Amino acid sequence: MASVLNISAYLFTPIADPAALRPVLERRATAWELKGTILVAEEGINLFLAGSATPVRGFVDELREDERFAALTTKESWSEDAPFRKMIVKHKREIIRMDRPTIRPAEGRAPAVEPRVLQRWLAQGHDDDGREVVLLDTRNAFEVDHGTFTGAVDWRIEKFTEFPGAADAHRDDLLGKTVVSFCTGGIRCEKAAIHLREEGIDARQLEGGILGYFEEVGGEGFEGECFVFDERRTVDARLAPTG
Repeated sequence: MASVLNISAYLFTPIADPAALRPVLERRATAWELKGTILVAEEGINLFLAGSATPVRGFVDELREDERFAALTTKESWSEDAPFRKMIVKHKREIIRMDRPTIRPAEGRAPAVEPRVLQRWLAQGHDDDGREVVLLDTRNAFEVDHGTFTGAVDWRIEKFTEFPGAADAHRDDLLGKTVVSFCTGGIRCEKAAIHLREEGIDARQLEGGILGYFEEVGGEGFEGECFVFDERRTVDARLAPTG
């Protein structure tokens, strides 16, 4: 029976002292005997952790005691073994690199689409106003190749810093349509949707990304598996490891 709890979480929130916070988080995670990766930057925090349920949830509860992280939400899945070999905490310039410093999700998110709303739109073939829905995969090409939503647009980018240029090149294809950007857990599509809206595109993000959709809806409308950045490699619509 799977006994290792895996969580992924991110939050765009201003952090004035990310360099000083890094060793604090490292000590806490080590004390809880967790494995995984935590990225901390001035724009927020991004984490992937694994361990027994009580320590993992205890660490998150402790983190939420800091008002900067009170709104942090996690996505949970289970595995028989920990998909990480050690605990790494890094101070980065961005928690997800886009090289667009004016994109600041902490100052205001793009509108979000809940998984069950997207499920309905996919079933009826349009949004609630009758407009065409374009699903835009903001992940790298090798991730998309493991699985994506049926009919999703994929610009074959190799890294997320290429997204703004690709969006500019394909802008006219998206005008007048309801664009739903998505990614693994929500972090990339959050920045992507803001950029698209700045370009005049009616874009919103899939709340919780693919993993959130799996958790609430299952695999309806999704073909293949979802690539994850740990030793599991991929998970299915039940959030069970398949790699």
